[in-house]
Amino acid sequence: MTDANPVCGGAAQAAADGEGVDVAQVVGVVGKDAFARIVATLIRVTGDWTLAEDCAQEALTLALERWPAEGVPANPGGWLMTVARNRAIDVLRRVSTERRKLQELASLTLTDTGPAPVRKEDVVDDRLRLIFTCCHPALRLEARVALTLRTICGIPTADIARAFLVSESTMTRRLTRAKTKIADAGIPYRVPTGPALAERLPGVLAVLYLLFTRGYDAGGEPAFADEAIRLVRLLEQLMPDQPEISALLALFLFQHSRRDARRDADGNLLTLDKQDRSRWDHAAIAEGLEILARAGKNGPHARQDGPYALQARIAACHATATSADATDWPAIATWYDELARIQPSPVIELNRAVAHGYAYGPKAGLALVAAARAGGALDDYAPALAAEGDLTARAGDRDRAAALFRQAAALSHLEPERHALLDRADQLSS
Repeated sequence: MTDANPVCGGAAQAAADGEGVDVAQVVGVVGKDAFARIVATLIRVTGDWTLAEDCAQEALTLALERWPAEGVPANPGGWLMTVARNRAIDVLRRVSTERRKLQELASLTLTDTGPAPVRKEDVVDDRLRLIFTCCHPALRLEARVALTLRTICGIPTADIARAFLVSESTMTRRLTRAKTKIADAGIPYRVPTGPALAERLPGVLAVLYLLFTRGYDAGGEPAFADEAIRLVRLLEQLMPDQPEISALLALFLFQHSRRDARRDADGNLLTLDKQDRSRWDHAAIAEGLEILARAGKNGPHARQDGPYALQARIAACHATATSADATDWPAIATWYDELARIQPSPVIELNRAVAHGYAYGPKAGLALVAAARAGGALDDYAPALAAEGDLTARAGDRDRAAALFRQAAALSHLEPERHALLDRADQLSS
């Protein structure tokens, strides 16, 4: 693997041929991958997280300044690594850092047309180490997600702050505290092995799952879902023997395949049964099915699958149904039974209730909804009231169903979701 990117290689050739090239777009494409590579490598060598990020960012800024006049280099990623490395050397020289670090940085020599700065194994290990460091359980979950977005995805702090509904200065402080904790607590910059890997991997996957959800939710930032898919692809490439990673990628592809069909022409949210399935990304669905089949071969029998494999199987049932009526609800209910057994939670119990309601009738579903809500954990959860409203409407009590949808709308914090819930209540009342 080298730093050259097929898209960027074409851009470089176009520049050499005198064709018009959008340099900012090229820098953006290269930067998505190169930023994490550069940061990971420089952190390994220098041990200085902030220095690594600053040097990577300066390299991208310099590319925007110089490439329009000089042309896109044949190896854009290599050019960026060289600039970042040289900048790090300059900074370390000024602060008289130990000679060993300077020697190791100097060994990362790379010409504009040369090979990658280090061996494939080193680059792979650096990025994998970075993912596990960002997702260390010693950090709060919110800090893990933010650090992943900033360091691995290269998303500007201002954009992350908007997603978390805080000011840029607040997010900057949170990121600084997270990096300081990594340094002060001596959190190792490495991928765990043996039993420790099995313990840590679910935490990494949980961060990626949350990152995807932040992009897929009604009021989310779609780019976050794209980044989650990109990262889990990378993780699968680096750890191909972990079936839950493959299952998570399949799950993301099934869910994301519906992105273009989730809203009508006016931008209103559409439930699954109302979506135009011809607008689904069927290539993504086919890829998800292939990945899920591969994960099944590499992993245990389906009944012993992990939570992401079970969720992927559920998503596959929806993705392969030719219509809402053709959905295999009994199979979905069975998968939810197993998921609730190995990963019990009120939300999973709620989804299980919905599946049973469609598989075996609304009364069966309402009984399970009541059980899921019995502990009070779902009292302020809008989807719980919406699910009960849907099952109640199917049971024939339209007035109560409309009231439940209005209660759900009052609890929702997302305007598109609130609008859809109120529309459903109005339809039931009319």
